[in-house]
Amino acid sequence: MECTVLFPPSAHFVPLGRTLCRNQRITSASCSSNSNRRKEKPTKNLQYPRRGKLPPEFGVNLFLKKPSTITTKPTHDDNDKDFTVEENHEEEQSTDVVWESDEIDAIASLFQGRIPQKPGNLDRERPLPLPSPHKLRPLGLPTPKRLPAMVSSRASTDKKLYKNPTFLVGLAREISRLNPDDDVSIILGKWVHLLRKGSLSMTIKELGHMGFPERALQTFGWAQNQPHLFPDDWILASTIEVLARNNELKVQFNLNEFTAMASRGVLEAFIKGFLKGGNLRLAWKVLVVARRDNRLLDPSIYAKLIMELGKNPDRYRHVESLLEELGARDELNLSSQDCTAIMKVCAKMKKFDMVENLFSWFKQSGSQPSVVMYTSVIHSRYAEEKYREALDVVWEMEASNCLFDLPAYRMIIKLFVALNDLSRAKRYFSKLKEAGFSPTYGIYKDILEIYIASGRIAKCKEICKEAEIAGFTLDKHLVSYGLINKAQ
Repeated sequence: MECTVLFPPSAHFVPLGRTLCRNQRITSASCSSNSNRRKEKPTKNLQYPRRGKLPPEFGVNLFLKKPSTITTKPTHDDNDKDFTVEENHEEEQSTDVVWESDEIDAIASLFQGRIPQKPGNLDRERPLPLPSPHKLRPLGLPTPKRLPAMVSSRASTDKKLYKNPTFLVGLAREISRLNPDDDVSIILGKWVHLLRKGSLSMTIKELGHMGFPERALQTFGWAQNQPHLFPDDWILASTIEVLARNNELKVQFNLNEFTAMASRGVLEAFIKGFLKGGNLRLAWKVLVVARRDNRLLDPSIYAKLIMELGKNPDRYRHVESLLEELGARDELNLSSQDCTAIMKVCAKMKKFDMVENLFSWFKQSGSQPSVVMYTSVIHSRYAEEKYREALDVVWEMEASNCLFDLPAYRMIIKLFVALNDLSRAKRYFSKLKEAGFSPTYGIYKDILEIYIASGRIAKCKEICKEAEIAGFTLDKHLVSYGLINKAQ
């Protein structure tokens, strides 16, 4: 039986046993009558390349790259239709130069580029490095441990009780509960080992507040017999202030000898006690004697005297002399309450420049004005008819987040009524109610006046009805029913 094998005209025969030529591809394919012969593409690995090879990319380490020979054996399809054989006959020959490890590392470091970062949050904050122990350790040799000194329980109790306000006020309460015939030594004798100089000053003041000036005097007499408690100017000053406030201090008219020997605290206690007891004449007399002897008293004493003397217009000349003394001092130490009291008296005396000077000095001293001081300055500028300047103080109060009280609301509403600013007066009238305050008769009067001036008839009737519900009876000339009816 004979078999005839037909091959397509594009097939080439390669003798068996011969080596395939380099870069030559043998392909078996089926031919078709309708398709043209495709031109074979030139291979990449030509023996004589048409152009020079491009230089290697930057960062590629050619020295560490091991020579590799890739040989692909011909693979046969399942159908034995196509097969490809690739061989590399020329292998890279190793050079005679041998690179040592140190040289390879040095050359490799030149081609190492920047390590690419992983994408992430670019705005993250890196944590601060931990402090080094040697930087935290102080210079010099380490200090030895300081163990607390071993003290007895009795000594620690002494240190706690001799200046503890709760203990000292408790002594005053125990003394006040004694029978009239009992002596204060019954209570004070138990705690004599705990008391120090100045301890009984608070006890004596508390007895005066509770209305027991006799017990305060007995306590002072008992302290005089204790060598470790007397002499003490604090106990003496407290006793004098309590007796002078209760009008039980027997003072001679000639105070020359006493003021020459008394200390500054004792003289101030005299004036404080007389002022609290309502005896302004004796307080002024002590001040005159202290002036004559060139005794310098605390500025708060002058502030209290100015506040009491300012109540009577006939004594304004004494106030002026005290203000001159305060102005002549190089160092002035006044609290917010003292400054406010002096401002009120100066505004009443129409010394508006003194109010402004005190207000500027208080702010320059680094202190924050209170709502009472702000209100006093607004009242002073309102009395001087400087309404726009007073408005600046209102904005300053708002900027400082100052908590308004009822007198502040009343003064601000009065200022807006003088400025004929209905919208702001209405706004602060609403704020007053929102803050929980009840409008007074003067506030209703000011609000009614500005509504009448603006011609708000219906609003006037509403304010009148609200004032009547609150229990106020407005005057006829304020209500102005005739004006309202005529406008209708």
